[in-house]
Amino acid sequence: MTETTFPLATSSWDEAEYAALQRVISGGRFTMGPEVKKFEEEFASFFGAEHAVMVNSGSSANLIAIAAAVANPDVDLNPGDEVIVPAVSWATTYYPINQLGLTLRFVDIDVNTLNMDPRLVLDAIGPKTKAVFAVSLLGNPADLLALSTICDDHGLVLLEDNCESMGSKIGDKFTGTFGLAGTFSSFFSHHISTMEGGIVLTDDSYMYQAMVSLRAHGWTRDLPKDNLIFPKTGVDFDDHFRFVLPGYNVRPLEMSGALGREQLKKVPMLVSGRQDNAILFQERFAGRDDVRLQSVASESSWFGFSLVLEGPLAGRRAEVVEALTGAGIESRPVVAGNFTKNPVMSRLSAIVPDSLPAADKVDVDGLFVGNHHYPIPREIDRLLDTINALS
Repeated sequence: MTETTFPLATSSWDEAEYAALQRVISGGRFTMGPEVKKFEEEFASFFGAEHAVMVNSGSSANLIAIAAAVANPDVDLNPGDEVIVPAVSWATTYYPINQLGLTLRFVDIDVNTLNMDPRLVLDAIGPKTKAVFAVSLLGNPADLLALSTICDDHGLVLLEDNCESMGSKIGDKFTGTFGLAGTFSSFFSHHISTMEGGIVLTDDSYMYQAMVSLRAHGWTRDLPKDNLIFPKTGVDFDDHFRFVLPGYNVRPLEMSGALGREQLKKVPMLVSGRQDNAILFQERFAGRDDVRLQSVASESSWFGFSLVLEGPLAGRRAEVVEALTGAGIESRPVVAGNFTKNPVMSRLSAIVPDSLPAADKVDVDGLFVGNHHYPIPREIDRLLDTINALS
């Protein structure tokens, strides 16, 4: 078996992260505590949001963000309502919407950006449409300015799944801060790693407090005395065991919070390293008729490098993947391809267009390879040589 020398993901830890783990071990507090709280404060400050809530995964971040929006009395989002989603994303973009009694309304993507096409979003709006869950795929910002305008004009809620795009920007504003709430992942393969972890950003006080309650059983214990969710008595014996929202247990570990504080310091370096690699990648693959690269209009944080096979390579993805593997290059589908092709769709409440040509193209001919925070010129050249040998 060929050794993988160009993997999808690598560690960005150094002595600082191991010292943070040891700090938690020495302190003896392992469940969610002060390290998590400090990370939340620092994360919100870094990305320019009022509030951050850390949970155990990006998937859980999506879950509590949508659950909080449903619970929010100022948000018109109720079971049976429709949420517009792109046809290409990860499974847990979709599952929480269904699990909360909402209906998924799929729209196609733009095959160039790999993000939802705002024109199709506009066409999909109906009397039951109440929200848009925008996904910025592989580090590339969705057209959040256009989507924000559409949502404002039609009275819709804008939420962001930004799990693959930490550090990306439109102008001076980070993705994940355009909607009512934006979610992030800190899983190993993402821009920062806290082992497992996720974060939600919001400027809305009700959303923040609801998510604090929802991540820990839906109780009032972690809420301030004067809160927007449910009045507290001031008696801990009662307030610590009063359940007011149908919540979960998606709390993060204290180790994850401590790791996040160290990783957050590195975000500018981690993102700029990926962007430097992207410049080289785009130069090497410019002007080809056999692969389509992801088109970037704003500032991408370049989660990975996508290739949609065209011309002489179209329909040959299995052959390409085999060649890449033989060259020690790890690859995978573009997220989950056209998600509506999955058998789980029979269990979801969803409205799917008759035709999703761009998502279908990505499903058949799309793949991506890894990007890293350190220079990878030889890896990119090997990728180019492997593709050239097939064309």
